[in-house]
Amino acid sequence: MLETLKLTARQQEILTLIESAIARTGAPPTRAEIATELGFKSANAAEEHLQALARKGAIELVSGTSRGIRLRGQSLRDLHVSRSKQLSLGIPGLAQLSLPLVGRVAAGSPILAQEHVEQTYYVEHSLFQRQPDYLLKVSGMSMRDVGIMDGDLLAVQSTKEAKNGQIIVARIGEEVTVKRFRRNKHLIELHPENPDFQVIVVEPGEPFEIEGLAVGLIRNTMIM
Repeated sequence: MLETLKLTARQQEILTLIESAIARTGAPPTRAEIATELGFKSANAAEEHLQALARKGAIELVSGTSRGIRLRGQSLRDLHVSRSKQLSLGIPGLAQLSLPLVGRVAAGSPILAQEHVEQTYYVEHSLFQRQPDYLLKVSGMSMRDVGIMDGDLLAVQSTKEAKNGQIIVARIGEEVTVKRFRRNKHLIELHPENPDFQVIVVEPGEPFEIEGLAVGLIRNTMIM
């Protein structure tokens, strides 16, 4: 809670609802969901309260998305998730997958080694056409133009094979990267989806391994 801010009872109620939704699902509620939950006649009433919370520094509003609400200050710190905590990104009652979230991968060790797993997410089966085996936290903006952003959670199906044009998780020497895969007779090319980045060329004999195939994406809306 924001003890240093003077919030009205209704503003505090909305802030608590936002905190609860993010802690439970990983995403803030929409204006319509806030209105329904608190009995407002329209989403506009929820928007007015959100604007007031933003002016007081309790939240930040992001334009262009129905869930564009970000916590700030103490509320954000209160929702910091420990490495061992399990998060749900699903709807109660639906079949869910248990997916480990992989952070930074140490050189030379298996990508799913226990020391790489930061936490576990429970995700609905229906989110993916192909079942993933783990989530990988994306670092950097090299795949920006296909909507894969820094901090996103990439759903990955473990495999050692890929077809030209597929987006893969690859290990090149000591680095793990996400790129679009292309192979010809002589070499392998890993293509970024951002003109600010160069194509990675893997020459014959260079250490290279396909770790998995990208099968989905979860926008990580909780900022930690």
